Formats: sequence, C-alpha cells, structure tokens
Amino acid sequence: MLGTIREFWNDQRGIAMILVAIMLPVLVGLALLAIDMSRATGLHNDLQKGVDALALAAAAELDGNSDAITRANRAVANLLANTTKFSTAGDHTLALSDVTVKYLTGIPASDSTTLTADGVDSNGVTWASTDPKAVRFAEVTINASGLADGAGAFETIFPASVVGSNNRMDLQPQAVAGFTNALCQFTPMFICNPYASLGALQTALSGTKKPMIWLKEQTGGNNAQYGPGNYGFLSSPEGDKSAQALTEMFAVTNPPACYDQNGVKTRPGNVTPVNDGINTRFDIYPNGNSGKLVPSSAPPSPNVRKGMVTKKTGNNCTYEAPNSGQESNYKKLPKDNCFTSGSCTQAGVLGDGSWDFNTSANSYWPVNHGNASTSGVLAACGASPSRYCVYKYEIDNPTLKSGQEKTPPQCNTTTQTADRRLIYVAIIDCVANQVKGGNQTLPVQAFSSVFITEPAGGPPNADIYGEIQDISTTVGQGTLKKLQRNEAQLYR
Repeated sequence: MLGTIREFWNDQRGIAMILVAIMLPVLVGLALLAIDMSRATGLHNDLQKGVDALALAAAAELDGNSDAITRANRAVANLLANTTKFSTAGDHTLALSDVTVKYLTGIPASDSTTLTADGVDSNGVTWASTDPKAVRFAEVTINASGLADGAGAFETIFPASVVGSNNRMDLQPQAVAGFTNALCQFTPMFICNPYASLGALQTALSGTKKPMIWLKEQTGGNNAQYGPGNYGFLSSPEGDKSAQALTEMFAVTNPPACYDQNGVKTRPGNVTPVNDGINTRFDIYPNGNSGKLVPSSAPPSPNVRKGMVTKKTGNNCTYEAPNSGQESNYKKLPKDNCFTSGSCTQAGVLGDGSWDFNTSANSYWPVNHGNASTSGVLAACGASPSRYCVYKYEIDNPTLKSGQEKTPPQCNTTTQTADRRLIYVAIIDCVANQVKGGNQTLPVQAFSSVFITEPAGGPPNADIYGEIQDISTTVGQGTLKKLQRNEAQLYR
C-alpha cells in the first residue's frame, strides 16, 4: 500500500494538462481582450474620421455671414456620409441623431482644457454661441447611447461582468474645426483703423467717393502708442527680414507672404522707410537700382501721373518737381479738400472723399486733360468719382487728350496691371489693443486695399497718402477675394 502511494506521488505524467487547465482561461481571456482592443480601436478610428469630416464641413461655412450656421447645419446633414463598423449596431452610417453639433466663438488656449459636447470647458467657460457672425469653430461630439444603441455603443467579447466590470461602453470621440481667413501676396503692413469702428469704415466705403487717409509712421519708439492714421510693419511668416528685403516686398508685384486674420505679429525694432519700394510703382527707382528695386522685378504702373516733370539727359531719365513756370501745367491727384482747409477728422489724418476733380481751370481734370469731355469718366465713376476710378479711366482710354504730363511711364516702358498702385494692409484697432512698438500678436479687423495717390515721402517723415478702396468683410466689394485663402482646419 505504501509503495502504491509512493509511486503515485512520484508519477509526473499528465502534469502539463493541469498547467494548461489553469492557464487556458487566462490565455483565452487575453486573446479576447486583444480582439476587443482591436475592435474598439477600429470603431474609435471610424468615429473620429466621421466627426473630423463633419466638423471640417461645418467649419468651412463659418465665414461670418448671416446664414453661416444654416449652411453649416446643411453641410453636416446632407453633404457627408461615414460608415462605422464594430459597434453593437454593426455597420452603421453616422446620422445627425448620432452627434451633437455646437458652434463656438473660440476655444481654450490649452488642449488640456477639455470641452463638453455643449461647448463648456472644464473651467466653466461657455464658448458656444448661436450668432452666425461671431462663431468661428464647429464642435462635433458623438452622443452617448440612450435606449437604442448609438454609433459609439460597444459591447465586449471578453466577459467583463465576471470581474465586476461592464460588458458595454460608449466611445465618444470629439472634433473641433475652425475657419481660417488669410490673405496672400500681401504687403507686410498694418494701419490703425481711422474710424471709431469697423462698421463706420464699411459705411464710408459704400459709395463712389472713397476717403483719403494720411498714413504716418509711428516714430516715437517702442513705448509710443499707435493711434488712428499710424502705420507699422508686420513680421514676415518666414521671419523678420532685413530692411532691404522688407523694402523689396513693397516693390515686387507678388510679395511672398500670407497673413491670417486671426492674428498678425508686428515687426520689432526700427524700420527704415520703405518709400523706395512703394515709389517703383511711379517709375521712380533708387540710385544704383539694387536688388529687386529694378523695373524687371518691380515694374511701374501703366499710369504714373504724379505732377512731376520728366528729365532726360543722354541715357539717364529721372523725374523732378516742376519749377514756378511749369507748376500750372502739372498736377498730381489732389488730396481731399479738408487737408487744405485743415478740417479733416481724426487729428487731421482722415478725409471724406471730396477732392478737386473739376471745379476750376486749376483742377485736376482741366490741367491734365484740357477741354476733354468729362461725360465718359463721370458715367464710369459717378458724379463724385474716386481717384482710383479716374486713374483706371485714364489707363482704359489711352487716346484721351493729355497735357504736359503723360499718363504712361516715360523712363521705363515695361508696365504692370492697373492694380500696381494698390497696396494691401491689415486694419487693426490700435486703441483697443494698445498697440505699442513691435512683437505684438494682434487680431485683424479686416484686410484692405489702399490706392497710393502720390509717391511716398522719404525720411524723416515717411508719409503715405492713400485712398481706401475695399475691405475683406462680407459687405466689401469682393475685390480682395483673389488674394484670400479661406480654409477649414482641425484644432482638436
């Protein structure tokens, strides 16, 4: 008997079966967990792609127009279809009932600050809005399952209930996309809004008359407050360039820069006046014709009328101010009348669009075009024409009678389009944003085109006179759309 017991105790045959019996549930459980993880990852991936696409489609419509949210909702409901697998509902096409869509005016600065499906962040700040002109972001979140299985309902193969857990869970991915409005081929310059509000500027540009603005460089140092009529420079997206390179960006036809309306950065440090770059548009080039400040890279406008006398000596060609005996035969586009009377608003820098077109023999039209009829230009430009419209009319009518000064450039005959005398600037509320010096990131109220009416001044004043033409807001004329790059992008 003792021998039999001893043999049984020492017999190791079949021990593997015991180990397998113990480990098999563990191995099967791990395998089921691996399968569940793969299924959950696949479902989450499908859902995330779905909400990403829906958020992008909605955000692409948030352009600030009054029907922006209506169009965004239509995009979410009708324009996209996305099918998921691995949920308890099997193959499932995302429907509007599967998601919550909210429109936000902004998003938290840190990605670690979470957002609920209702657009409230973890700090209790509500970002959601129903104002179509204010919202800039679309948030799309997968809904939790109710009585019926939702798009994110997931049931495990692994019997989690055995270990006191739940066999079902909801996957609720979220996506936030925003609308970005940028302008490219843009001169790196900002101006302080000369009006009390953007709405007032929009009203001023609504008619045929266009207000003149006297742009002054702020030269008071880094602590000087910018105010209406001041201008400054923007940092290039490629980094701050040398003074020469910055000047060239004001000279070339298509400056290599794009700027985002959500924020632009002001250029730090003192900047040499860029009049040499601007004045290439008037067929005026610096001595030496260095870099890109040459006619081949920076051709003159087809209309360079500027009240100056052409002087040719041998192969040299320049322009100079008329002497006392010539003054009556040369006249540049005049400033607004209030600049002469001293009655312009905003500390004398903002005109009202009223200028001396044709009130006497010394007015712009008779000096430059004699007794030529004004019926054509008034039909094209209105009873109170803008200087830019008159300028374009002179280009479009090359047979128009001309006085002593000719319309085309006389020194360099390679010209560019009529838009050559337009510069594009960012309009900033310098008072509200307390703009001082450089290295500030500032929101843009709008982008604007400004018609340069005469050659820019050199140091130390560096004044620029321009006529504001159009702005990039929804009530603008749309002339800046060719420069705009509107796109939606994911932020979360």
